[in-house]
Amino acid sequence: MKKTIKVLLCAISLVACNMNYQKTPSGLAYKIYHGNGTVKPKAKEFIKFNLEYILLDRDSVFSSTYGKIPAYSPVDTGKQTKYSFMEIVPLMSEGDSAEMSISVDTLKNMGIIPDYNPMLVKGQVIKCKVQLIKVFKDQKDMVADYQKSIDAEKANEIKSIEAYMAKNNLKGTKTKNGAYVVLDNPGDQSLKADSGKIATLKYKGYLLTTGKVFDTNMDTSKGHIDPIQIPVGSRGAIQGFSECLPYFGKGAKGKLLIPAMLGYGPTPQGADIPAYSNLVFDIDVLDVADAPKAPQRDSMQAPPQMPH
Repeated sequence: MKKTIKVLLCAISLVACNMNYQKTPSGLAYKIYHGNGTVKPKAKEFIKFNLEYILLDRDSVFSSTYGKIPAYSPVDTGKQTKYSFMEIVPLMSEGDSAEMSISVDTLKNMGIIPDYNPMLVKGQVIKCKVQLIKVFKDQKDMVADYQKSIDAEKANEIKSIEAYMAKNNLKGTKTKNGAYVVLDNPGDQSLKADSGKIATLKYKGYLLTTGKVFDTNMDTSKGHIDPIQIPVGSRGAIQGFSECLPYFGKGAKGKLLIPAMLGYGPTPQGADIPAYSNLVFDIDVLDVADAPKAPQRDSMQAPPQMPH
């Protein structure tokens, strides 16, 4: 009953808002809030923008670039922009913002989504917000600006980690790309978990901002307690983990503090690790051993046959 009332209130609110909205040819309801800019994006140009999607029935943001790295994209004026924020981008100027009301039912009826799912349910309305920050004539200018945005995000993440360390009276060593290692016990430094080694670990991973544990094998809370073996330097581990492990020897204990851009960056990992999450790992290095050597191929062996 409560859910029904909430959906009804959202629908009433939407109708009230849509009285002041315009509609695109595809039926997308929108309203533009004009700034002071005059430069409008054209086809074959490039844009920098913030984008946010809010599920109205849950009053929750499920995707947003605001306060993080903005989005970048070519300006698309083709048919594929139908019933999307890109449909109104050519109507905006630098500095403008806009709101849109997107019907999940319409998305399904137009084939934009294949079917309803636990997040996008029948009758739901999505509020979309877009802020047009800058228009670029050339792709190289967009790429240069994107790199500046990445550098700024990395700097902010490192600053947050350093503030956390200061608050918790932690002393650590900074890796080349900005992760931090805090050693409670350095372990046997003649058996360091360096590239080409296999490190056997116990670990607990949690979010720096909230302390919420997203995985651990130090207790039974996540359903597994067996130590894990990590080939150090392999692509299977996030960059920050690979950078930090070589500071640990066999028997070492300590923390890894990993900026989001050395972790999962803008890609959320299910519900437990949101986008742009700075991570902390408590680890115990139980063992360090040489990685097994790859078997050598017989130089006289014929190469495998390719299918015709």
